[in-house]
Amino acid sequence: MKLPTKLLEKKYDKKSFDCGYSLLNDYLKTQARQDVDRDLSACFVLVDDNDVVIGYYTLSANSVKRDDLHDDLLKKLPPSYQDLPVVLLGRLAIHKRLQGQRYGEFLLIDALKRCYEISKSLGTIAIIVDPIDEKAQNFYNRYGFILLPTSKKMFLPMKTIKELLS
Repeated sequence: MKLPTKLLEKKYDKKSFDCGYSLLNDYLKTQARQDVDRDLSACFVLVDDNDVVIGYYTLSANSVKRDDLHDDLLKKLPPSYQDLPVVLLGRLAIHKRLQGQRYGEFLLIDALKRCYEISKSLGTIAIIVDPIDEKAQNFYNRYGFILLPTSKKMFLPMKTIKELLS
């Protein structure tokens, strides 16, 4: 798969996007551009030859409470940090007609690479996701994301990402 992800621009056609989840469809169609304009998130899209969006993901800065992490993750972190810097992979979706063809994996790996590069110049210890349902949770689980004990959020340390990308 050689399609590059691109930053969301007005020229990309979002109106026919349907991933099967109205929450994710509506976000792309009505809110994503506003969030980008307000510097609340970055939205990366995968488009076809006609500039129609076939998939997307969003990234933003976030933090996770120290108390939300497993003890084994905390061992190497100084106790003075109560909030730990992470990148939030807020949304990731693929058009229904392309699901099951590894486009989701392609977008996830693209996001992981992007976040790892960011971590080299900005302190972030992990990527965090908040899966929309059990199917999404299983998807992230296949790539090593760890379910946090205090929420339904999942966590992937930058060290693990470095190993995955090597």
